[in-house]
Amino acid sequence: MAVNQSRVLTLHGGENNEFKLYRLEKGWTLRFVLGPSLHASPVRVFCNHPQDKHTKYDRDTYYEVYWKNYTGSKIDRYDVVADVHIYIAGSFNYYFTVDDRDSRKSASGQGYFLVDPTLSFGTEDDDDDDEDEITMDCIQCQSVITKLLGPFPEWEQKLYAAKMSGYNMIHFTPLQELGESNSAYSIRDQRHLSPVYNSGGKQYTYKDVNQLVQKMSKEWKVLSLTDLVFNHTATDTPWIVDHPECVYNLKNSPHLKPAYLVDRIFYHFNVEVADGKWKHRGIPIEITTEEHLKIIYEVLSKEVFPMQKLHEFYSIDVEECLKQFKYAIEENRFITSSRPVLEIIQDKEFRRNKCSIDLDTALRLYNTDRPGVQSRQERIDVCSKVLRHRLDELATEKENMVIDHIGKALENFIANARYRYVAEDGPKLGKVTVKEPLMFNYFVQPTTHQGTLDFEESTMYGDGAAHIMAVNGWVMGDDPLKNFAEPGRDVYLRRELIAWGDSVKLRFGEKPEDCPFLWDLMKNYAETTARIFHGVRLDNCHSTPLHVAAYMIDAARKVRPDLYVVAELFTGHEDLDNIFMNKLGINSLIRESLNVGNANEQGRLIHRYGGHSVGSFNQPRLRPLLPTTAHALLFDQTHDNKSPIELRSPYDSFPSAALVCMACCAVGSNRGYDQLVPKHINVVTEERKYMAWTTDESPGRPFMNKKFGITAGKKILNELHFKLGYEKYSEVYVDNLRDDVVAVTRHNPNNHDSVVLVARTAFQHPQDPHGTGYIKPIVVQGRVKEVLFEGRVLEAKEFTYVKDTEYINGLPNYYLEMRQNFDPKQTKMVDITLSESGETTQISFKQFTPGSVVIIQCGLSNSASKAILKIRQFCGQFGYLMRSYSGRKTYDESWDTTNFQAIVGKLSLTDLNHVLYRCDAEEQSDGNGFGAYDVPGHGPFVYCGIRGIVAVLNEMRERNDLGHAVCGNLREGNWLPQYIANRLKVKEGTKVLGQWFDDVFKHLYNVPRSLVPCYFDTIIMGSFIVLRSRVVEQMSDFIKDGSTFLKILAMGAVQFCGFVKTSKLPPLSPNLSLPKPPVDEDDKEATLSLAAGFSHFGAGYMRNWGRDTFISLRGLLLVTGRYQEARFIILAYGGCLRHGLIPNLLNEGKGARFNCRDAVWWWLQAIQDYCQIVPDGTSILHDQVHRLYPSDSPEVQEPGSFDQPLCDVMQEALQRHAEGLKYREFKAGPEIDSQMIDPGFNNEIGVTWENGFVFGGNEWNCGTWMDKMGSSEKAGNKGKPATPRNGSAVELVGLSKSAVRWLQEMKAKSQYPYDSVNAKINGADVKVTFKEWEEKIQSNFEEFFWINSTPMPDREPHPELINKRGIYKDSYFAKPFFADFQLRPNFFVAMAVAPELFTPENAWTALKQAQDILVGPLGVKTLDPSDWSYVADYDNSNDSNDPKVAHGFNYHNGPEWVWLMGYFLRAKLIFADKLEKRIPGIRKQTMGYIKSKMTVHFEHLTGSPWQSLPELTNSHGSYCRDSCAAQAWSVGCLLEVFYDLNQVEEEDDLVKSAVRPKDKHDVLVSVS
Repeated sequence: MAVNQSRVLTLHGGENNEFKLYRLEKGWTLRFVLGPSLHASPVRVFCNHPQDKHTKYDRDTYYEVYWKNYTGSKIDRYDVVADVHIYIAGSFNYYFTVDDRDSRKSASGQGYFLVDPTLSFGTEDDDDDDEDEITMDCIQCQSVITKLLGPFPEWEQKLYAAKMSGYNMIHFTPLQELGESNSAYSIRDQRHLSPVYNSGGKQYTYKDVNQLVQKMSKEWKVLSLTDLVFNHTATDTPWIVDHPECVYNLKNSPHLKPAYLVDRIFYHFNVEVADGKWKHRGIPIEITTEEHLKIIYEVLSKEVFPMQKLHEFYSIDVEECLKQFKYAIEENRFITSSRPVLEIIQDKEFRRNKCSIDLDTALRLYNTDRPGVQSRQERIDVCSKVLRHRLDELATEKENMVIDHIGKALENFIANARYRYVAEDGPKLGKVTVKEPLMFNYFVQPTTHQGTLDFEESTMYGDGAAHIMAVNGWVMGDDPLKNFAEPGRDVYLRRELIAWGDSVKLRFGEKPEDCPFLWDLMKNYAETTARIFHGVRLDNCHSTPLHVAAYMIDAARKVRPDLYVVAELFTGHEDLDNIFMNKLGINSLIRESLNVGNANEQGRLIHRYGGHSVGSFNQPRLRPLLPTTAHALLFDQTHDNKSPIELRSPYDSFPSAALVCMACCAVGSNRGYDQLVPKHINVVTEERKYMAWTTDESPGRPFMNKKFGITAGKKILNELHFKLGYEKYSEVYVDNLRDDVVAVTRHNPNNHDSVVLVARTAFQHPQDPHGTGYIKPIVVQGRVKEVLFEGRVLEAKEFTYVKDTEYINGLPNYYLEMRQNFDPKQTKMVDITLSESGETTQISFKQFTPGSVVIIQCGLSNSASKAILKIRQFCGQFGYLMRSYSGRKTYDESWDTTNFQAIVGKLSLTDLNHVLYRCDAEEQSDGNGFGAYDVPGHGPFVYCGIRGIVAVLNEMRERNDLGHAVCGNLREGNWLPQYIANRLKVKEGTKVLGQWFDDVFKHLYNVPRSLVPCYFDTIIMGSFIVLRSRVVEQMSDFIKDGSTFLKILAMGAVQFCGFVKTSKLPPLSPNLSLPKPPVDEDDKEATLSLAAGFSHFGAGYMRNWGRDTFISLRGLLLVTGRYQEARFIILAYGGCLRHGLIPNLLNEGKGARFNCRDAVWWWLQAIQDYCQIVPDGTSILHDQVHRLYPSDSPEVQEPGSFDQPLCDVMQEALQRHAEGLKYREFKAGPEIDSQMIDPGFNNEIGVTWENGFVFGGNEWNCGTWMDKMGSSEKAGNKGKPATPRNGSAVELVGLSKSAVRWLQEMKAKSQYPYDSVNAKINGADVKVTFKEWEEKIQSNFEEFFWINSTPMPDREPHPELINKRGIYKDSYFAKPFFADFQLRPNFFVAMAVAPELFTPENAWTALKQAQDILVGPLGVKTLDPSDWSYVADYDNSNDSNDPKVAHGFNYHNGPEWVWLMGYFLRAKLIFADKLEKRIPGIRKQTMGYIKSKMTVHFEHLTGSPWQSLPELTNSHGSYCRDSCAAQAWSVGCLLEVFYDLNQVEEEDDLVKSAVRPKDKHDVLVSVS
């Protein structure tokens, strides 16, 4: 039985997967998850797989599959799953809706999955264990033409030959009574066993066949399979006489009448040629040349066919139409309806010139006023003349159409005659006769219907037409989904059918009611077959109507649920093959190696049809469900193809069969192949019988034994194939050593034994049958345990083949010389040399003649075997259920210091930052000699830690990409494992973990190099899972209980937060209360900092930015529970306060630059968030802060020299703004900024007390986050800020409002010692309370920032500057003035931190505008696209003359920044909540939008090697090469969205569905 596994299928809206093939096994689980397009929709999933093993399958009965969430998250759908537990075999359909309906007609997407059957040698009543069960890869099938078995009593002994040849399945061609042609597939009566098998006066029935099949299965361990033929029946089938409606005939399919007449024309012409009546025209009785064919074509096209006027079947009687037209005019006929154009309406009975026109249409179009006519009659005459002209045109069109059809029919007729009489590769029949015509007929009819052509045409009409029937066949290159016999198809008329003249095509209709007799008969036929046989082969599957085959196979599977279904499809396209497989539940497609032209192609065939590559990655039990290729039943020869001895040579039969038997799929052969029968055993003409099996050494007629042909060798190959499948030798490697030599390796990934087969083929008769020549040696890993087989085909010239007249016999003059199971030293064909190390073995070829095969069993060296066992024991510490070679579990239950989980359990998040992450710059700054590992041909990993390697391994594993450069690097040397262990060992906190890796990797070094990638991946992935869990368990409950998406985002708290020696934070106060900051190995303070982004901002002075840090802090550190790290960062930056500002570029504090106006407000917001989220968070307000700059002096103070409580530092910041400040930056000039011009170094901050808005800056600097300074002298933008945003920036107004509101509340609770600031207003000192300040902002904000949707003249002094309405301004009183009116996304921030400023309706309008205009896939545009300054794509290296883009001037004028998406979504959620009472349902709708929007971020996160979100994207979410691939605030702001969603506490409706009561009336959906 299958090991319990799960496969995950992601659903995408509008996706039709019927062209994709998905395979599952019984006992597995199919898990549906939602794709990005579905996260906001009420998705319902339905599947017609039964809900339990006791429920019978019905194709039209669907069950709803309910969603469940196995995590603690109730706010998102990223871990919502819907599971289908697989109980039965077959093909199953699923569909899903997004409109909360259950109808399949409403489906938004659908697909199929196949479940493999369980094949068993026991009977259904047996209680035996699983030992009798085999998989499809264990099948060795032999086809027998049943009619050649002779009388039924002889079957057993003849079939026993298959058993003794190693086959475990026998394919019987149809057992039913055959038609007059005696073709094995032209069945005369589907209801009964053929009477030809009766013997000795006894009549045998299906019951006897069933007993034999049961015996074969139970005693021989041989399964049985037979054909189902649904598409046709023999022309002499008795039941079609009484039920002619069951076939295509001229009564129920009158559209075939012209084709029938064409058929009779060809027939009579053929008779005339055979009678010599065309000799005078140069057409002899014996057709042998192209000239003969040319004359035939000339005669037929110019003399015979024109006389028959076949176009008349499609044309009209013009005179009759005109007569009716005139009469209608004279009668003033009223027009009831008409068609757009006049066209010929086909006569349903296809009578000559009986087609018609729509008279109403003719009247509307042609009975019109005619200028100049003098009378009514003249008017009628003129109208009729015009109509006549049009009718003649229509008739000509029909005539030309028929000329085209007949031209194609003649081409096909001549092509058929060419193959039969002239072509070198054809039969060259010679004389034309009635039995061997130029082309066979397409129709059959009773002899009473035969006569002259005129007489035969007369029989097409009336009841007798029902007995003129169309034969079946197939159409090369036709669309298999269309029935070629239905109206609208001209296959019979154009002679495009490769006809089977002995069988007529069955006509089922669309449903059983259309032809009850036929549907019932075929259903009983299918059920009877399934009761007896383990499997069926669908004959002519591609031409059988899909709905018919599906109905019949469903009926058969109800009788035998584990029915094995195979087919040979000729659709010409894999997608079409998959449709048939999906809708019919076909388990294997028949393939044939005889079709390839050389040994290399044959090797590729073995590789394509099964197995993974040797050394494949271990796949988890829960993994994505990926499309697959159809499972193959690969034959060395099928029963309907020529003998390989005819096509190749006798020497090739055995090596080609050997290669086929090494395929990791089902394999098959044809009876006669193993006996070297030199000619095709024809399913129609062959009458000789098979020989019976005997153990006699020298058997006489009609017996055979194992010495016949290659029978003994084939048994060994079949047994080997079974062993390889049964013991899970599931990995395959094919090596083409030479044009005629192929080596195939089957590898067992469990015990690492291998079987290597090398075969020398002979696609042509060899010039030197005894020569070997040079063959490249092969090297195998490990040692050769045993030579399982060596053999070769030799010729015995003393024997000569004579065809037996009664029994099918093979070549006696070729035989197989063979040995098996012997010591490698005794081999004669190859030299086997063990390397000095004992790790590899070389195999060279010394006597390897055409037709040779050698098979060797290889195993690991002792050292490699022990090493792998040790690795498995190490991996057992992850919790893997890995097993030893004996099958015992290797899980290590010990819990000591050497146990991986114990080691990891001691790692802090700081340690885990080093273990998992660290970009190249961070690593190099440590000074330990490490940087990012660089893989030749791939490049450096993005992280030095394990996460960087995992990103690549994930990608490789999913595709099983063993050709990846990383795999090559691992196979070539131990550098990467050594790197991993050594970089961890140099750090005190990770030293023990590094030693653990060192210990396990020492064993990896002794593993065969081909297996190193597989085991390396197992070690790394197992360790990563445990390490990742360790990260999560140290985070907040919100993260622990969150979804996969949330946890991935939360990893950013470890990604970006670490200690970097070249980017230290300023020292904290030595008087700081506990807990104290961490220290490094030298006992020096090692406070962690937040990197702004990777890879640009990882280390050095560019790592720490005040603005970025505090925008990120709430999400990355507070939401995740890293409270102490947040505390230390707040205090460290607070120590740098100077000029009332927090520095943006920190540079360890000593090199801080005070040129930004917003960092201080983000810092204050972070303190507020800390106090609100952290338990006892307000205590931070009294923490001591070491002030580096207690005054505006640039002189840095040493730790402990000047401390202040944090609340005092905060108050100073507010006070400096309240009183206003002008200053010039310290060291102003090129030393600190080479791009800024002199006025830009002058700064001003303050508050406009008329409205309470903070302001600052000038037009030569850029003090907010939009801080791009021009730097191109060439373009003239050097020293010009792209976005000065001086005046009152909207987000700073919002942040300041948030701060003073909160501090007012804190003062009221006695948690903050101040209640006001002292302001300078009109030259006077005025005390302004926080409440007064807040009220000023509140009362003025809407007036000065809102731009109404409709003009408001009294509030719009400059309407000419308004570009967009229904928005909030980006600033107030900026220079240039137009900048105020630009649509930018900064008001999102104000909405999130101070929503009370906004009128909810106005806010919603503005957010809608932003959603329509600014919001992109991942980020938000930084400027309205209609703005003159907008340029979407950022390129910092642009060196053009265009000042808008040169040197990336448009950094904040178009590109889509990701962090803003977080604030946009938070603002949407806030105001949806406020508007919920007024607009019911808006909150739910908004939550759906938010979740849907974030799915794009989830996709990006999981697909990015950085496992992070970028700084920005270019237009429409496109990649920007100059952006950081991982940006702290991008991740942090999205974490805040999750946190805010959680506060709303509205459970997701889809998740609720998981607990809906499963009433039987609730879950059942019928589509019948």
